[in-house]
Amino acid sequence: MTSQYISLPKGVSEKTFDAAIRDFRKILGDASVLTSAEQLAPYIKTMMPVSDAEHTPSAALLATTVEQIQKIVAICNQYKVPIWMISTGKNLGYGSAAPAERGQVVLDLKRMNRILEVDKDLAFALVEPGVTYQQLYDHIKEHKLGLWLSMPAPSAIAGPVGNTLDRGVGYTPYGEHFLFACGMEVVLANGEVLRTGMGSMPNSNTWQVFKWGYGPYLDGIFTQSNYGIVTKFGFWLMPEPPAFKPFVIQYQNEEDIVEIVETIRPLRISGVIPNAVVIAHALYEAPVKAKRSDYVSGPGSIPDEAVYRIMKDHKLGIWNVYAALYGTQEQIDVNWKIVTQAFSQSNKAKILTEQEASDDPAFAYRAKLMRGDMTLTEFSLYNWRGGGGSMWFAPVSQARGSETLKQMALTKQILAKYGLDYSGEFIVGMRDMHHIVDVLYDKTDPEQTKAAYQCFDELLTEFSARGYGTYRVNTAFMDKVAETYGPVQRNVHRTLKKALDPNGILAPGKSGIR
Repeated sequence: MTSQYISLPKGVSEKTFDAAIRDFRKILGDASVLTSAEQLAPYIKTMMPVSDAEHTPSAALLATTVEQIQKIVAICNQYKVPIWMISTGKNLGYGSAAPAERGQVVLDLKRMNRILEVDKDLAFALVEPGVTYQQLYDHIKEHKLGLWLSMPAPSAIAGPVGNTLDRGVGYTPYGEHFLFACGMEVVLANGEVLRTGMGSMPNSNTWQVFKWGYGPYLDGIFTQSNYGIVTKFGFWLMPEPPAFKPFVIQYQNEEDIVEIVETIRPLRISGVIPNAVVIAHALYEAPVKAKRSDYVSGPGSIPDEAVYRIMKDHKLGIWNVYAALYGTQEQIDVNWKIVTQAFSQSNKAKILTEQEASDDPAFAYRAKLMRGDMTLTEFSLYNWRGGGGSMWFAPVSQARGSETLKQMALTKQILAKYGLDYSGEFIVGMRDMHHIVDVLYDKTDPEQTKAAYQCFDELLTEFSARGYGTYRVNTAFMDKVAETYGPVQRNVHRTLKKALDPNGILAPGKSGIR
């Protein structure tokens, strides 16, 4: 017998699922319960090297209120139907809008898109999960609030709730996004509504200004997890500074990365450079200006000779170091002197300010990110090879120059083994360093797709064996990454899951938690 659904939740019969769908429709209306293949198409396609069938949902629900979500979780508990929550669903290199496991029902919160409050004096916002950065940016501009956002590279189409809950990062001094989160409203699996921190107190007016509240701090357990559905989210905004000075520093040799990181670290720890410093490899910047096909054809990874031609043709360093200074002009002048002295000691650095680099499209998009402006330029990466395949590999290390060359050598060696290019950047945080590599491949090519899967698997295996933890990963590899953090942490996660979601209805498999 052919099912009327394109997939069914694991362990749920069609008869039971029919009953659940009927109940969902009573709450949301027919138009907000999607079950046809055509309606579910936006929730199926991924950029991961796996069959999209493995991530095909059984339905999607478009909720607009907390009360609807409370009723939805009651139905899910009754029929044991699992739901996968998304806000804007634009988490492209980490899994898109598709659920972790076939048959899960997508709970799409994009219609919950109210900006509830933006306080100009205290510089905070309170928003619903469907609010995009573009929407909030426009609101701030329209009301002349003089506040800046920090957002990830897919700025305009992503949103602060989903990005922060997945512990995403940005490029302004407020770029460690969860650090600036303050107060959440969460619908728990039993339908109760929790307000974290000061929000738990009736009549509180400090929900978005004091993070901790009283007792154990709970906000963290709702990030990268499946313990609740966040329906309101508070976070701090940066007051627009009187002056802003973006700059890029170019280096010509890959070995210079050691010196670069050693120069940056003390400037970051002391706060002279207040935002995360991006050290982008030439091949990470190249897609903004060049086509791969103009320099190389055929299988295999791009040869060094072609990389050097791209650098020469498009005025790129092998390393392109992006950072900015913020504050009054006097503060910037003092810190600029410290920065230029630090980078000038070896005579290897070519320092370019906005005046020298203003016509460079790569610099223009980096400067936009560092001042919280909207840009989608980084998506040009996806045109490099074509074919719609991409996975972000994101290990973390100490911010030491000695960590860089060995990581890059290992990454390049593994990528080359599978015929893929090294498209990477190092991002120096306060004391940590993220090594972000976009594993780009042609998903329309079965051989390349298989190679990309094996490549990513080997990257995770080899880096984990050397003690480099991955901070974020796509849905196809969540279990593998969870395993690398050891059995005690997994058991604690499982214990919390059993306590908060005994029927396991919320996003089974998220971060390897079931």
